[in-house]
Amino acid sequence: MSETFLARLEAARRQQFVGRQVERELFQSALAEAELPFLLLYLFGPGGVGKSSLLREFAHVAAQFGTTVVQLDGRSIDANPNTFLAALQMHLAAPDVDAVFTTLAGRNGRTVLLIDTAELLFPLDGWLQDSFLPQLPHNVFVVIAGRNPPSLRWRTDPGWQQVMQVLPIKNLTQEESRAFLMRRQIPAREHDAVLSFTRGHPLALSLVADVFAQQPSLEFRPENAPNIIKTLMEQFMHEVPSAQHRAALEACAQVRLLNEPLLAAMLPAVDPHPLFEWLRGLSFIDAERRGLYPHDLAREALVADLRWRNADRQAELQTRARHFYIQGFHERDPQQQRQVLSDYIFLHRDNPIIRAYFDWQSTGTIFTDGYQAADRAAVLAMIEKHEGATAVRIAEHWLNKQPQGTVVLRQADGTLQGLLMQLALEKCSPADRALDPAVAAVGRFLDQQTPLRTGETATLFRFWMADASYQNISPVQSRIFLNMVQHYLITPGLAFTLLPCAAPELWTAVFGFADLHRLPEADFVVDGQPFGVYGHDWRAVPPLIWLANMAEQELGVRVELDTAVPTPTPAQPPIMNETAFANAVHDALRDFTNEVALQNNPLLDSRALGSSPGTPASKADRAAQLRALLTEAAESMQNHPKQIKWYRALHHTYLQPAATQEQAAELLDVPFSTYRRHLRTAVQYVTDWLWVREIGQ
Repeated sequence: MSETFLARLEAARRQQFVGRQVERELFQSALAEAELPFLLLYLFGPGGVGKSSLLREFAHVAAQFGTTVVQLDGRSIDANPNTFLAALQMHLAAPDVDAVFTTLAGRNGRTVLLIDTAELLFPLDGWLQDSFLPQLPHNVFVVIAGRNPPSLRWRTDPGWQQVMQVLPIKNLTQEESRAFLMRRQIPAREHDAVLSFTRGHPLALSLVADVFAQQPSLEFRPENAPNIIKTLMEQFMHEVPSAQHRAALEACAQVRLLNEPLLAAMLPAVDPHPLFEWLRGLSFIDAERRGLYPHDLAREALVADLRWRNADRQAELQTRARHFYIQGFHERDPQQQRQVLSDYIFLHRDNPIIRAYFDWQSTGTIFTDGYQAADRAAVLAMIEKHEGATAVRIAEHWLNKQPQGTVVLRQADGTLQGLLMQLALEKCSPADRALDPAVAAVGRFLDQQTPLRTGETATLFRFWMADASYQNISPVQSRIFLNMVQHYLITPGLAFTLLPCAAPELWTAVFGFADLHRLPEADFVVDGQPFGVYGHDWRAVPPLIWLANMAEQELGVRVELDTAVPTPTPAQPPIMNETAFANAVHDALRDFTNEVALQNNPLLDSRALGSSPGTPASKADRAAQLRALLTEAAESMQNHPKQIKWYRALHHTYLQPAATQEQAAELLDVPFSTYRRHLRTAVQYVTDWLWVREIGQ
């Protein structure tokens, strides 16, 4: 069924394809030759000029020749040689990464490799030129498409000059543009005005065509638009069929990829299916395996327009998407959880901390890699360059004892550009503290202020630096901070992180925004160089809530930074450990109908209940309040159709329990394993709901 839809989708796209005769003939003539006249076709042009559409046309042409087609897209591949090869391995169904080249060589006939959005793979430029492409067998024809022309290194290499064709992709000619308008049934009376306005820009033409699809009788008379796409999007936003369609388009622009469940969460009062189908039919909306996304320029215009018109509406859409990601997070396996977090980070790409990730993804020249023994000399030389001989001796100790905690930042040729050394403090011994002043200082701080509990871990980002600029603001530093954020999100049991800075005052504003607190008690000195330490307690504010808090702040808002770790006032109960809190919630649900047990639950003195030690209310009163709060949390699941099955499992187990869990499963008419999964999810939902209240959000 999906194949039939894909065939229809491709046929519809081909019906709208016009022009590019020179490019098509060049590609066809190369495929027709017994021996390829050139091995690489490099296409480049600005965003929205039609490069992806041309690659789809190339795929169709290649299929007519009986040629195998493999398509990769820089938007879904991290700029890392191993990740690139892994993606190619998956498409080829090769047994492992090492077999990619032999699998290609063993194929009968020719293979066409199409690589789209190459600008996001710029860190791999040298590796592609020097390592990957030269290893391809002679039966592989490569087409690369990106916004930027090939680098000078490509164009001045005598070998590549002989086997590469470079082709700029420009706007459609007037004749091609007119043919496009006729194919889209735009009234002939409007052609001159449209052509004058769009000047053959394919995305602009598509957007105009969509406007006319909504209002066929429209008289197109745009007035002096300095920005074609922005003005066109403003025109389009007034011509959608309804307010619901406009809301769907706005929702699609906010998130990385939109599917029907996410659209339903962002627009809960409407049927998402017809809106999703309408979005899928728009010419500036593309699709991949996990959902729909607008073209980059269309996304930028939509987001800018909504932010200008109705910032509250934008915040509402993002909040609903954020809740969708958090609620779905607990149902995913670890690999899928990483994808959820990636989508979550994209949602907050304008955040000053997260934004560097997207800047790096589009313009950076480095990638993160694991530390290898061969990197030791370069790592130590970088540390000595910036922090001196004593720091080198300390670093040697940690490379011997915790080498797995170090990651390096490389250029595509393998050259080290930066490093991040992450120490697990719970594994440090008294001898380690005696050797390293940093570990001694932060260890004393943790012991005195916020000791670790069983199963908890704390991380010291002991050394972090760029080779060229040390800890100053730079693309390498931005990538280092991204690695720190990833560490926050994926490290089990993370209780505390500490970050030493040679110039702590430089980071006051940005770390304040990120809820990293200045910890003078943890400061230390090495060879006369003082280091100021920042830290964050992840038990008090867990990673996903931390991201949500930052999302609520407007860009550029000044944040006052406390000079010490905040401590609870005597009037309020201390924040419970998250694990202990989760156990207390589970016990409270188990004891929901047991008055005596419930009156001894630690949640009675929790902030979630709005109580504090010494509250005049009796234990019986507070137990009744806790029972009401648990009921409210559980019943909130009934507001979302997908969560009703979770609520029913919880209801028949704890609120109005069946005699046994097996009987509860029978009442729900589901297999026992399904019932248990729904129950676990429901308990986690109630725990998260109450935890937000506990930490005062």
